[in-house]
Amino acid sequence: MKKIELTEKEQERYEIIKAVSEGRKSKERASVELGVTKRQINRLISKYEKEGKAAFIHGNKERKPKHAFSDETKEKIINLYNQKYYDANFSHASELMKNSDGVTVSSSALRKIMLSVDVISPKAHRSTVKNLKKRLKTRQAEAPKKEQRIIESKLLAVEQAHSRRPRAAYYGELIQMDASVHNWFGNEKSYLHIAIDDYSGEIVAAYFDKEETLSGYYNLLYQILTTKGIPFKFLTDRRTIFDYKRKSSPSDDDDVITQFGFACKTLGIELQSTSVPQAKGRVERQFGTLQSRLVTELRLAGITNIKAANDVLPMLIQNINDRFSLSVDYTKSVFEIQPSLEKIDQILSVLSERVVDRGECVSYENKHYRLLDEKNNQINLRPGTKGLVAKTFSGNLYFSVDDVSYVLEEIPVHSLFSDEFDVEKSSESNPVQKHIPSKNHPWRNNKFFDYKRKFVAKYYLEV
Repeated sequence: MKKIELTEKEQERYEIIKAVSEGRKSKERASVELGVTKRQINRLISKYEKEGKAAFIHGNKERKPKHAFSDETKEKIINLYNQKYYDANFSHASELMKNSDGVTVSSSALRKIMLSVDVISPKAHRSTVKNLKKRLKTRQAEAPKKEQRIIESKLLAVEQAHSRRPRAAYYGELIQMDASVHNWFGNEKSYLHIAIDDYSGEIVAAYFDKEETLSGYYNLLYQILTTKGIPFKFLTDRRTIFDYKRKSSPSDDDDVITQFGFACKTLGIELQSTSVPQAKGRVERQFGTLQSRLVTELRLAGITNIKAANDVLPMLIQNINDRFSLSVDYTKSVFEIQPSLEKIDQILSVLSERVVDRGECVSYENKHYRLLDEKNNQINLRPGTKGLVAKTFSGNLYFSVDDVSYVLEEIPVHSLFSDEFDVEKSSESNPVQKHIPSKNHPWRNNKFFDYKRKFVAKYYLEV
């Protein structure tokens, strides 16, 4: 005879009706205890007398609902997540399964299916992790040794979230900037620089680089200026790129401590730095989302190098903005009209102090350069003359002395033509006229040196 098993609620109902049938309890008392009418009590008694204990088994027990996933579909979902989307959270994975594999499963259903095989989201809450650990440890204590090792591998940890603060009131009022080192793609770690608007949560610029550098943040600023305009304020951490830090003997190549600040001052952007991560919690939390989603997207796209990653990054960032950022009320935008591309190119320059050597040349990045005017004539300055080399965002090189600018032309190791053997080639064409920035270009050496002295003096007064 098949053993009949009842749930706790069904067992309670069975015992009450049995007591009424045997005369040990009144129908009125049973009606109150079960919360049903006396008429329903009579029906239950009649059913009990015909079927016995089996009368209290729910009619849908062991019956699969019509809308439930089949075992084959569940197995497919589990395999897809474990083999293809293992590093994505359940919400992201459900989107990818629908778009790439034609499998429609909600994030909550996916969570339930994966939890049945002891798999939780990389972004699971602490309580979820705690409950799973408790359940696994109970099973581990009763399991054989071989299964114990499998259960041990399922014990997971979870990352903590940052505290929140109110958003900015206007679009472009506050832009948070930071970089995150991570195994974004391939086998080597790289740095993802991002800028996020505090009002909308929109990622307004993103750029991969090998290190967290001035170049990376210049690329962010270039994207913002060319696509949005000039923001009101940047909020960054306290790196020497943004904030002055005393050095015993910095070299010219390392002396970029005030250049991003100088570019911001030229554009009229307020620059604020903080050493407290929670102060820029918006960008810190966004990196959690990006590390969960971008890694999977880049891996599925077969990205293995920085150039390829930067090529697909705008499309991936747009997808994330469409999914997570708030809609923008452009009547509440405080972005200013951006300057011309030529001025942006000049503002985002890397500046280095140099001295004219005895060969009347300037040395820069292990190469030697001659000074030319706009008519391509070589200019000879007295050896020891101090000036400022400006490498623009597009890579052009200029040398500024007393607010007069010259073009730098590389001196090759060997002559390109010989006066004896290449007469026709050496006199073949007239030299191309050089473009030299006007006298009001933003990185005139006197203007930059004045800014730098005031910035450093202000730092020493504050400390």
